Amino acid sequence: MATGRATVSASPLEMRAVRAVRSAAPTTVIALGVFAAVRGAGVLVLALGSWWAGRDPLRVLGQSWDSAWYLGIAANGYGRTVMSPSPLTGTGFVQSDYAFFPLYPALIRIVSEILPGGLVPAGLLVAWVSAAVAAVGIYRVGEQVIGPRAGLLLVGLWAALPHAVVLTLVYTEPLLAAFAAWALYALLRGRWLWAAGLAVLAGLTRPTGLAVAAAVSGMALYTILARRSRAPEVWLAGLLAPVGWAAYVVAVGAKVQDPFGGYFAVQRDWGSRFDFGGGALRSAEQVLTGGHVPLATTVTVVLLAVAGLLAMLLVLDRTPLPLLAYTGILMVITYGGAGFFESKPRFLLPAFPLLLPLAAVMARARPRTAVVVTAVVAGLGYGYGLYLLLVARVPL
Repeated sequence: MATGRATVSASPLEMRAVRAVRSAAPTTVIALGVFAAVRGAGVLVLALGSWWAGRDPLRVLGQSWDSAWYLGIAANGYGRTVMSPSPLTGTGFVQSDYAFFPLYPALIRIVSEILPGGLVPAGLLVAWVSAAVAAVGIYRVGEQVIGPRAGLLLVGLWAALPHAVVLTLVYTEPLLAAFAAWALYALLRGRWLWAAGLAVLAGLTRPTGLAVAAAVSGMALYTILARRSRAPEVWLAGLLAPVGWAAYVVAVGAKVQDPFGGYFAVQRDWGSRFDFGGGALRSAEQVLTGGHVPLATTVTVVLLAVAGLLAMLLVLDRTPLPLLAYTGILMVITYGGAGFFESKPRFLLPAFPLLLPLAAVMARARPRTAVVVTAVVAGLGYGYGLYLLLVARVPL
């Protein structure tokens, strides 16, 4: 599939340097090295900050916020409920673990039964390996669309984002990012069944895995209608992609005796529903009018505004349709959902194509400038990650 976008140009000297590095080490090793350097330093900062605050670093990494739900499902299966006050009405309601999709807890349980150490190390191992796989996939997409140098910068920027601390926690974003990156790469390469299979797995990972499935099915429909394709793999990919997400939603619905609406009722009990961005706009208004809000709320408004600007640049930059479809759907889900406003930047963490315009610009700059920019972004991200996990009282 044609990318529809020119790669970033480089000087002959830079190209010789890139070829020399690539001849000395596979591209996967280079991309992994960039990711490991940025996120490894982040883990070290978080560990030191936790010790300084009198907290157990392993507990901070492995049992913060939603991590406890994933570990509980891995240990005991589904069926746990918690009574909490509703963030929307203030009345009591039931939070059910059926809100959490099953693939990640299943992987934690499998790894914990193979390796010693228990559920927390298993959860961290799955998350860290997933993040590494995602980094390689993100590099491949970046290399395909904007060139090898910009692809490495794309990985570095993604690893340095303010909420990238989640990539080293017992959370599902690393796993979803891995499936999304490789599914998009498969689409760019015209490998429809690979894309569909990865979309099925993404749909079993998180509610927002629907974005991967919708991108694959949408591109299949576009190929069938606009390009008059009759290839059976295109039709099959379009039909298979949403199966994972739909299967879990229907299974939860059947469990609560409402096959098509039960899962969404579970989410409403958590305070999560689709309100077309009304709740997000009210939170933004509070910040802009000087209301008394937590720092995390203000930062969330800024990050969502920056993401919106990057999305416009992505559209203007002739980005390949699969990347636009995936990113656009993920942004609609994130911006349009009510509840857990401060978690929205985390929901957008797998939307790595948003960083393509910035990585392309940085690739044209001097190498020293690109390194300094990445280091500054990473430093700010390390500090904000400490704040989110050790200071903030809002859900991550």
